[in-house]
Amino acid sequence: MATHSVRRHLRLEIAAYDETIRRFIPGYEAMIEIAAREVAAGAAWPDGETASPGAGLVLDLGGGTGALAEAILAHPDVGSVALIDVDAEMLAQARTRLSRFGGRARFHTRSFHDPLPRCDGVAASLALHHVRSMDDKRALYGRIHDALQPGGCFVNADATLPAEPDARAATWRGWADHMVACGIDEERAFAHFEEWAEEDTYFPVEEELAAMRAAGFRSDCVWSEGSITVITGHKAAAPSRRAGNPGSARPPGRAGSTQGTSRFGLAFDDAMLR
Repeated sequence: MATHSVRRHLRLEIAAYDETIRRFIPGYEAMIEIAAREVAAGAAWPDGETASPGAGLVLDLGGGTGALAEAILAHPDVGSVALIDVDAEMLAQARTRLSRFGGRARFHTRSFHDPLPRCDGVAASLALHHVRSMDDKRALYGRIHDALQPGGCFVNADATLPAEPDARAATWRGWADHMVACGIDEERAFAHFEEWAEEDTYFPVEEELAAMRAAGFRSDCVWSEGSITVITGHKAAAPSRRAGNPGSARPPGRAGSTQGTSRFGLAFDDAMLR
């Protein structure tokens, strides 16, 4: 099987990706903002013990040109983001985009199917639809769960489609309407869907949530616009070693999240990804 290439798959120049993807994807900017917020909060306070802002390591699976990583790194509670992508052209764009973050951004030309290092958060945007079967997706979610620190967060921002045929057709129609409103010819919009189907598979959101639960996550769909959803999975926090300690209080304004100390963050060893 040939290595995945966005240039080949989407039939565009890599330099045009960040402009074109907004025409393809409904609510793209909101999707990125919400996904970044969710994973940053989970990575900053992972294990329910003590706060360690600025120490969390987040893996960005299929990191592409770095849009999601950029939004995550804008949160000061996150120490570093490791972008993992098989497409070297996309990562070259990401290196330029994220240069201002210095060593907080790491780049690894490899597959997210390879072993994952221990981390505080995992995020993916418009990447995991390249996993073609739900069995393979459940296996990936299990490996993500194993890689996360207790209390860590996994966020998947991607397309989902209903199982029921009429609802599925209506969702395709709404997606095409977005593209038409952005200046893409209607016939070309539906042609894009056929082209993307060569590599992409979109599952119902209910199946995605169930796959996360099967992997051990507490899962939820926190945002959607048409076909595009942001799904979160939270790994259970480790039992408190200091029950009743007031120092383990949750950070204000983040109901349901917990605090924790990262053991990796900026001390992350790149050898773990070789």
